[in-house]
Amino acid sequence: MTNIKKHPIRFILLFYFVCFVFRAIEYIFIRTDQSVIGEAFIHKLVGIALLAAAVRLLQYKWSDIGFRAKRAIKDICLGLLLGSVVYVIAYGIEILLQISAGNTTSLQFYATSYTIQGNRAIQGGALFILICVLGNIINVIMEEGIFRGLFVRLAEEKYSFMKACLLASLLFGVWHIAQPVRNVLDGVQSPMGALMMGLMLVGTSTLGGIQYVLLYRLTGALWVGMAAHFVNNAIINLLHVVTAAGADELQTVRITMAQTLIFVTVLIIFLVNNSKKQPQ
Repeated sequence: MTNIKKHPIRFILLFYFVCFVFRAIEYIFIRTDQSVIGEAFIHKLVGIALLAAAVRLLQYKWSDIGFRAKRAIKDICLGLLLGSVVYVIAYGIEILLQISAGNTTSLQFYATSYTIQGNRAIQGGALFILICVLGNIINVIMEEGIFRGLFVRLAEEKYSFMKACLLASLLFGVWHIAQPVRNVLDGVQSPMGALMMGLMLVGTSTLGGIQYVLLYRLTGALWVGMAAHFVNNAIINLLHVVTAAGADELQTVRITMAQTLIFVTVLIIFLVNNSKKQPQ
């Protein structure tokens, strides 16, 4: 255990590789997200189990990796509010853009499975909405627990916070290339198209990872970032801008606006907070 903490990168990369193998198996072979469930949840449950094993192995407490009981409800509410506010703004701008283009626009609530080439409709029934919500809860527990909790905490055993932040966030970015790779294997996207989409996903997800790490640093717990992350994922699956031409035509624009807004907001708060701690 002591040796792991002295050389944390090797353990982090091995842990990441094992998790990514399970992710690849589910995306390429099992394809749970293309089933009636609409959510790739198996590798995430495996990730949570591996996280629990790592916490035990490293002799951490759950609070050491951000699952702090104190202020949990308050932090979750703050994260839900933060995520909701930026998406209210993003949806508002998208609707205004559609109206200015002469399109009759409405908001519709139903469950979909998100893909980078457009959402795949499932159903509007309560059961499917519940499955979507539960799937996103599992997702944020796994991703925040591993990438922001375990990886940042372990990397900081030897490296600075900034290096730990960049490492965990870059790994989180690369985590999102599974779908473009599957698109190429399925022949639904050209290699060049998948490469460009993959680079975009890696870049935006890396910035998102930095944002969630900064929230972790600001609050001392994972709850705010976890709740904001949940809103980001769930609202994409559940709330849709519909016109005569179809649904979510400007979804990428909406997500980009929301993520840019929340990233800039969190970065400014972090920098201001950090400057106040500097000796005058």
